[in-house]
Amino acid sequence: MSENYILAIDIGTSACKVVVFEKSGKAVASETRSYPLYYPAQGHVEQKPEEWWAAACEAINALFSSGYVKPEDIQAVGIDGQSWSCITVDKDGIVLFDNPIWMDCRAEEICANIKQQINEQDIFRICGNPFEPMYTTPKILWFMEKYPDTFKRAHQVLQSNSFFVYKLTGDFSQDTSQGYGLHFFDVYSNMWDMALAKELGIPISLMPDIFQPSDIIGTVTDEAAKATGLLQGTPVVAGGLDAACSTFGGGVAEPGQTQEQGGQAGGMSICLDSCLTHEKLIMSSHVVPDRWLLQGGTVGGGGVLKWLRETMLPELEFSEMSELAAQAPYGCGGLLFLPYMSGERSPIWDKKAKGVYFGLDYTKTRNDIIRAAMEGVAFSLWHNIKTAEESGAYIEIMNSVGGSANSAVWMQIKSDITGKAMQVPASDTATSMGAAMLAGIGVGIYKDYRDAVACTAQMKASYEPDMQKHEEYQKYYAVYLELYENLKNSMVKLDGLQAVNSQ
Repeated sequence: MSENYILAIDIGTSACKVVVFEKSGKAVASETRSYPLYYPAQGHVEQKPEEWWAAACEAINALFSSGYVKPEDIQAVGIDGQSWSCITVDKDGIVLFDNPIWMDCRAEEICANIKQQINEQDIFRICGNPFEPMYTTPKILWFMEKYPDTFKRAHQVLQSNSFFVYKLTGDFSQDTSQGYGLHFFDVYSNMWDMALAKELGIPISLMPDIFQPSDIIGTVTDEAAKATGLLQGTPVVAGGLDAACSTFGGGVAEPGQTQEQGGQAGGMSICLDSCLTHEKLIMSSHVVPDRWLLQGGTVGGGGVLKWLRETMLPELEFSEMSELAAQAPYGCGGLLFLPYMSGERSPIWDKKAKGVYFGLDYTKTRNDIIRAAMEGVAFSLWHNIKTAEESGAYIEIMNSVGGSANSAVWMQIKSDITGKAMQVPASDTATSMGAAMLAGIGVGIYKDYRDAVACTAQMKASYEPDMQKHEEYQKYYAVYLELYENLKNSMVKLDGLQAVNSQ
């Protein structure tokens, strides 16, 4: 038994992962339970928070049943979760609506209306983020407009991690790192902007009190203990945004360090000691005090290869797909892929963008198709990095986390396309580890965030860019950018046809 065991709950897009860590960052036990996505209408992508909770309860109970860890071993609970949730609950914590997740863009019309009523620059100056339908604010307004009678019962609007904090402790909270989804959250001061909330028509009473991610919000209640198997009285911290936690868990906590995300979605998070915003990127507070993250979030990540495998190459394991990709030449003989598989977030912000293979002919093989998908994701990363550099941010080296970091081929492709050195943390559970580190700080297992990083961060692999290939890749990148510009109107037309056919 260890007095320093920490339990982390990761609320992902496809599954809930529960991991127990030692102080060193070693994972000693884990369980994962999946849950579905729902697509009730064009542009709607939902999940049921209670299904998240049921999956977590099942995973935690299974973890304790395995015998590797006992409930009394757990010193604290940390939670990270997906972004831009809109979990509306009544005064008893009952969820009023299914949650529109980060891919949901139902509120496009509402965004257009708000931009006509309020100068978008005035909003951006406060929150540092574009007013786009995937964020939480437009979703709140959508529910207020479409379901006014039900919304009257709303007591609080929660994020994924704060919903779990409530389920565990009975206390409502809002952590600073998830505040960026709410446009009346002042990203500079980490406080609610009352005037903008009023102008948007959103009652500030719907918003919980704001906490730092490592703050202890409460302890596990008797009811939660019975549901999860955790001991009543176990401390629970506020937790934070999954991207910020994976950045922290990947050892990125100082200015200039950068995390590259290769999970279901892709992107990057550049750690800053000042708030450098860009209208085409995402700005959030880090889970580390006095740090910010300039982020590029794309829908194309490991999910692209998952889609490719499930739909066309089910006979292959992911490792085999990487081996085949290594056999294709860089540039894939002129085959390009736009990884806009569910619209696209930064930097183009186009919910109607479509995935595209361009350059197919009879000479192309599945090796080319797989590698082109990998290169397309890397081009989307490079697009975000180039955009970030316009704001004054600069990247020396990237720490890569997520499933794609296990593919040496994919990592080298990303390094060559971006021209940046990359390294891979030894732990492949960086997101959960970041949540555990926050809990460890909260209960004093770690002195502070620097101590947490020093205790846990180790690298297992590194990649240096081939600068000759980097220069050659820029020619393909130029065509990659040109493709979207030339096809975006056609994408809008195709989206309209899909909408008609789905009615």
